[in-house]
Amino acid sequence: MSEQLTIVIAGASGMIGSELTRQLESAGHTVIRLVRHPTHHPKERQWDPEVGWLNVATIDAADVVINLSGASISKLPWTLAYKKQILSSRVQATNTITAAIAKSQNPPTTLLNASAVGFYGDRPGQVLTEQSAKGEGFLARVVETWERAALKASPRTRVVLARTGLVLGDGGALKPLELLSKLGVAGPLGSGQQIWPWISLHDEAAALVHLATRSSLAGPVNLAAPAPVTANELSKTLAEELKRPFWLPVPSWAIKTVLADAGKELLLSDQNVSSQLLVADGFEFRDRSVDEGIAAALGTS
Repeated sequence: MSEQLTIVIAGASGMIGSELTRQLESAGHTVIRLVRHPTHHPKERQWDPEVGWLNVATIDAADVVINLSGASISKLPWTLAYKKQILSSRVQATNTITAAIAKSQNPPTTLLNASAVGFYGDRPGQVLTEQSAKGEGFLARVVETWERAALKASPRTRVVLARTGLVLGDGGALKPLELLSKLGVAGPLGSGQQIWPWISLHDEAAALVHLATRSSLAGPVNLAAPAPVTANELSKTLAEELKRPFWLPVPSWAIKTVLADAGKELLLSDQNVSSQLLVADGFEFRDRSVDEGIAAALGTS
């Protein structure tokens, strides 16, 4: 790497943000963290996305802004109030950043905004690329609104929308699946044949580094490992790694009854997401098989 960048991150304290910060700093970049509390560190800058406040000087000093901010979709249940929070937390944060970019005298070259494969909805039998149309469902509507908010930074700033799948890390969406396995009650979810687009935490952060530090891509970019697996394959691999049984099926109707939209969209959606655009841009996945991804997440690799 030839150029050292100043990179401002919203959401740096989360699972993905922490690993991303580690990788960026290891590569020699300067990471500035946006925080909502009074600052305690010279590399922190305070902001308040709920009221739309961010000091424009923070943006003026940034080469790249990475926005990972948003309420977790893995937190269950999705009550009506929490669904509103999932949307508002993303849009408020993104609008706050793009408004500061619009006012900046020295706008960043890149805004890398988190997004999600939820954009595609349930699409069995299709290979989903960045050119695929929006699907149906709550998450598809959230992502469409979220991405539209990010694109307000264009054309002053290159905007990249990182459409991420299931991130295999210590926490996040893997946590409830890990709990089921540890309790010995893991098994097929619905048919179990639905394809889950996954990516290891290491590769998620590495892909974000790649997109932030290269200027060749803009717009939506899928972040999913190149080897698609079914829900059964992923969940069974997890159970085997934890040395627990995989035997208790949960029918689709039960998942929909208990978890409603969250169950239908997080557990039962079929999404064969292609990351060919990212690979063609020169990115190399470290964890190519789900066995490698789960072993890395559990620290057993």
